[in-house]
Amino acid sequence: MPTILGQNQYGKAENRVVKITRDGDTHHIKDLNVSVALSGEMDDVHYSGSNAHVLPTDTTKNTVFAFAKEHGIESAEQFGIHLARHFVTSQEPIKTARIRIEEYAWERIATSDANSRFIGSDEVKHSFVRKNQEIRTAQITFDGEKWQVISGLKDLTVMNSTNSEFWGYVKDKYTTLKEAYDRILATDVSARWRHNWTSDEQRMPNWEKSYEQARKHMLHAFAETYSLSLQQTLYQMGSRIINNRSEIDEIRFSLPNNHHFLVDLEPFGLKNDNEVYFAADRPYGLIEGTVLRDGVEPQIPVDMTNL
Repeated sequence: MPTILGQNQYGKAENRVVKITRDGDTHHIKDLNVSVALSGEMDDVHYSGSNAHVLPTDTTKNTVFAFAKEHGIESAEQFGIHLARHFVTSQEPIKTARIRIEEYAWERIATSDANSRFIGSDEVKHSFVRKNQEIRTAQITFDGEKWQVISGLKDLTVMNSTNSEFWGYVKDKYTTLKEAYDRILATDVSARWRHNWTSDEQRMPNWEKSYEQARKHMLHAFAETYSLSLQQTLYQMGSRIINNRSEIDEIRFSLPNNHHFLVDLEPFGLKNDNEVYFAADRPYGLIEGTVLRDGVEPQIPVDMTNL
């Protein structure tokens, strides 16, 4: 049977670029993992092998590093916008560029005042430690006219040691789970949120502030929701962000329920009064959902966050 070519794209994936900004003795780090995907008039290279419309993936890699020098890295989103605009506007066959970025955060190491007279710690402003927390993400797509910017994070581990229940659920002959009226609620948040900035004619958001505020509202909602289900918490987290950040119209979550089971200590003559738990890594419940501003159509792919 005859075949035709479907959706296709190409580029250089996972370009690890570290940009050091030196402000005198004080240094600042931006550490990104940048993946470039380009699509457009690429039928010939698939059908005949002609590379006449192909910008080498090695060139896209070089562009990432050159742009880190030429434009700096103000934010993951802004850096991705520079790259996407360049690839679409400089190469006629390329009609759409999608830039995916992971950002790894570093923080300055605070040195000891007690030893400063020996090692000059008050002058040390160039030493950092990786934050053992979430990875920031960004996906920027440009088709020559419209932008789509989806920011987010993953691996943000959070826990409530109380104020969580789970009861009143459906039971059948295979149900063994006991109802819980005081349980640990823990999850590794993976979230993606879509900005309503789509055109160069609009005022561009402050990407750094937007990320910080979205993360803050997400954490506040997690901490302040008395949870009867992880689904309820998911909705409260998304609603809090959309209600407080006018630049965000849609947010999608993937929340594994990191189960903590009470350990049976009775064989040892001990009573476990909600104190000692077994933290199970798998299997786990996986709760996913999208929260939207009223009247907005969903655009974040459901498979951006799920298994």
